[in-house]
Amino acid sequence: MKKMIIEGGHRLKGEVTIGGAKNSTVALIPAAILADSPVKFDMVPDILDVHNLMVILKSMNVYSKFENGVLSIDPTEIVEAPLPSKAIKSLRASYYFMGALLGRFKRAIVSFPGGDNIGPRPIDQHIKAFRALGAQVEEHDGTVKIETGDTGLRGARIFLDVVSVGATINTILAAVKATGRTVIENAAKEPEIIDIATFLNNMGANIRGAGTDVIRIEGVATLKAKATHTIIPDRIEAGTYLSMAAAVGDGITLNNVIPEHLESFTAKLIEMGVNLKIGEDSIYVPKSNHLNAIQVKTMPFPGFATDLQQPITPLLLLAEGSSMIVDTIYPKRLKHISELQRMGANIRSEDNMIVVDHTDKLIGARVDAGEIRAGASLVIAALMAEGTTVIEDADNILRGYDSIIRKLTSLSAVAKLENVQVVES
Repeated sequence: MKKMIIEGGHRLKGEVTIGGAKNSTVALIPAAILADSPVKFDMVPDILDVHNLMVILKSMNVYSKFENGVLSIDPTEIVEAPLPSKAIKSLRASYYFMGALLGRFKRAIVSFPGGDNIGPRPIDQHIKAFRALGAQVEEHDGTVKIETGDTGLRGARIFLDVVSVGATINTILAAVKATGRTVIENAAKEPEIIDIATFLNNMGANIRGAGTDVIRIEGVATLKAKATHTIIPDRIEAGTYLSMAAAVGDGITLNNVIPEHLESFTAKLIEMGVNLKIGEDSIYVPKSNHLNAIQVKTMPFPGFATDLQQPITPLLLLAEGSSMIVDTIYPKRLKHISELQRMGANIRSEDNMIVVDHTDKLIGARVDAGEIRAGASLVIAALMAEGTTVIEDADNILRGYDSIIRKLTSLSAVAKLENVQVVES
């Protein structure tokens, strides 16, 4: 494990380039095994989740190489094999191998995935979709076994009971090579879903309606890559740096962003009094002085992203008055609250709501990054604080933030990573 050490009190300035979207990347890599040819991705973030997914690929005899932001994957010699449970349990997005393996081999055996513990994130909608496509699903001792028998997968009309990004993508992966037409209703609309569909369509898939609540898929027999797929910019990383820039910046430009993907977030910053300058693919954040308290309610896209409720929290501490956050997606996403309280933050949870009061001063402390976005919240708070903050379990931050130390230091932050020696008992 690693710890991140940040010396607070330094104002930040300069430019930062946003990397490829984590939430696209972790679905695109499993999707690559559906291809009947080598595939190549550009603008791949250098995050732990990518390296864990590469371990899973290797277990199936799938060659992969990651260099200078380009990930090459060759699934042409893929074999069915047990997936490494340690890698599977280290990241939630490993469940995309369910749909991908089902589409490739007509069967899959996958351990229940791990990742962040931010409350229940059931896979019942995934299983419902697989069954609708003609698969038999068994769950036993933390393992999901899915198979179709000789008939293979057949297109179906599937209505998702809740809007779920994971279930939408997994259904697409399973259905893209199924026989006939699949219609997904009440589908999630996130930009990452459009990114997955674009990748598959460029290989010969027939997916229509990605980005709307009804997606139609005509199954095809083969998928072959013709060009490198460039991953969309990470809107969550962008939102995190926007919050950081507004909190401790003296003028910061974010490059490689898609402003349309951030409208629900930037609207809240503008409401707070941050005078953003939004360009075609960049956003400039000037030094912010007086900030207003706001109310935030997380919703499925295009609403305010649940992944951004924690990164915006330290900024709310600077606002005059009380701000309120209601997370309708993951109401148990509260790991940052007790850690921010250690640093002197006036923040509390009550009645399924997070209340953030104005805080004059944060003090550096030893805190724990319980999960990715809580860790991002603590990074911003550490930059705002007086003194030094040590963030334990920083591997959780590295799971989702590309080259974060390099990017922070390029903005004049004082930050470093150190390895933690684990003593076997």
